[in-house]
Amino acid sequence: MLKIANHPIYNHPLPEGHRFPMLKYELLPKQLLHEGTCAPENFFEPKIPNDKYIVAVHDPEYFYDLLNIKILPKEARKIGFPLSEVLVERERIIADGTIQGCLFALENGIAMNIAGGTHHAYTNRGEAFCMLNDQAIGARYLQAKGLAKKILIVDLDVHQGNGTAEIFQKDTSVFTFSMHGANNYPFKKEVSDLDIPLEKGTEDAAYLSILKKTLPKLIHQEKPDFIFYLSGVDVIATDKLGTLSMTVQGCKQRDEFVLNTCHKLKIPVQSSMGGGYSPDIKTIVDAHANTFRLAQEIFF
Repeated sequence: MLKIANHPIYNHPLPEGHRFPMLKYELLPKQLLHEGTCAPENFFEPKIPNDKYIVAVHDPEYFYDLLNIKILPKEARKIGFPLSEVLVERERIIADGTIQGCLFALENGIAMNIAGGTHHAYTNRGEAFCMLNDQAIGARYLQAKGLAKKILIVDLDVHQGNGTAEIFQKDTSVFTFSMHGANNYPFKKEVSDLDIPLEKGTEDAAYLSILKKTLPKLIHQEKPDFIFYLSGVDVIATDKLGTLSMTVQGCKQRDEFVLNTCHKLKIPVQSSMGGGYSPDIKTIVDAHANTFRLAQEIFF
């Protein structure tokens, strides 16, 4: 059975004047239930994880300053919204959704997180609405438990996974692959194990051609026993924060290729949703829902 991390705290509203598309976290599970892609038993509620799994990735001083809302104002501004206890709690619960998702993926082949993909969180700081790096925490958890040795992170959000790249920059046991808009935030990129920056206006055919040439070779080369997939839908042309020109159908074909590849090679995969900032909420929800529809179709 497909297991999906979801929690009421994912929908927590931000203070007035701080715009962030939180509505999709409420609407996406409703859509999946309404159309019959998922049933209530597909969803599970993550909890607060043990701190040791977070400080295995994040500097303890940073984490406990975050926990006690003692981050310096200059550093808090980089995160992008006023910090509060409930927002930090939300981030911790998202991380647990990915941790528990790893275990479900080992059992069922795949697991999803309605939220997550917080790839701008560094070892010792947060950026761009990301405070704790959920997939990095999941990767370290798997390795600490002896459940995976070599991990591949496939980050196809329109923004480079700069925090993920920094966290694993000296670690050959985790291979970081980011395919992103060359002119998108972050404007100062980190160095992933493999970065593919795409020119402004890249459309479906070019994007999919590059991905189909790259991913199978990468898997053959690195031989991962677990894959994390960051499936941001901010690659589509209508996205307010993206520079690429993919269609919703092209984005769906991207997901189909990644998930089919994992399934055929019998490599467990955990998927976190990442970004999506189109003006029409229906477009965002439909593009994200495609990832879940495909997971059901391919794996179950």
